[in-house]
Amino acid sequence: MTEPTQSDSENPAEHISVMREELVDAVLGDVAGSYIDATFGRGGHARSLLAQLGPTARLLVLDRDMDAIDEAKRLCAEDSRVCFAHARFAEIRKAARANSFADVDGVMFDVGVSSPQIDQAERGFSFRLDGPLDMRMDTSSGMTAEEWINSATRAEMSRVFREYGEERNAYRIAGAIERARPIKTTGTLASVVESAQGRPDRHKHAATRVFQAIRIFINDELGELRQAIDESWELLRPAGLGAAGTGATETGAAGVGGKLAVISFHSLEDRIVKRAFKALVTPAPLPRRLPIRASEEAPPKAKVMRLQKARDTEVVANPRARSAVLRMAERLL
Repeated sequence: MTEPTQSDSENPAEHISVMREELVDAVLGDVAGSYIDATFGRGGHARSLLAQLGPTARLLVLDRDMDAIDEAKRLCAEDSRVCFAHARFAEIRKAARANSFADVDGVMFDVGVSSPQIDQAERGFSFRLDGPLDMRMDTSSGMTAEEWINSATRAEMSRVFREYGEERNAYRIAGAIERARPIKTTGTLASVVESAQGRPDRHKHAATRVFQAIRIFINDELGELRQAIDESWELLRPAGLGAAGTGATETGAAGVGGKLAVISFHSLEDRIVKRAFKALVTPAPLPRRLPIRASEEAPPKAKVMRLQKARDTEVVANPRARSAVLRMAERLL
């Protein structure tokens, strides 16, 4: 399992969108169509997509991070094609309906924590920058990491560290945290975890897996992703249906269905995406005794692109791209 590290950026204030061209290429269809960026962040992918779209296209951007929403508001003021919603990406269907988005041409996700979130000590995501133990994507609601760390049982902490961080020393670390409570800052938590680890990993900070696990748990990131993929798929335009509900599009791509493209950064996320896409291309098994030939079985609902990884040149320029995986599925039915 790999995750964007917390010390790779030489300029922490700068956020570089990962696989920007690849994600836009994967999702782009009708240049006059409608699109959704479900993880707006600082708008790198959205702006790249807008540069490819025509004047009548529409783009809905979502995020639950308040700093990202402030940036989305600025983009909306600059570009009349854009509207925004302060929402979790698992609420994508509700946000789409509220903004009259249906039969969309593409939905894109860049899943995980962003560089600005890691690099702001007050957000509590970083084990290298001392700050309050928050870790919430949406700081306006939900339980903080501090509240959970200081109330969870040793068994619950151990389960979370093992399940969401694949931490081998989960039980020992949970015991050390239990004995050190109350813990109020990221620096204190990182020190406790480091002291509880056995042999240090030369390639990774001792607290990497634990911080990742807490963040995923606090924000229900995996549950959100599962629901978001399901809801996004229902929003996509089936192949043959144009942007206006007809069989023709401005680009003449009448046979192209809406596309769902997802960039993930660690194996837990990518496994969810991979399994969801596999289910779409694998027809449901029919009862064995039905008199139906194999050629008459239900056709696949999707066409799936082979996974892509960041180019070597991008990884050199932006090391946080090294663990990125892009998958895309096109809706056929």
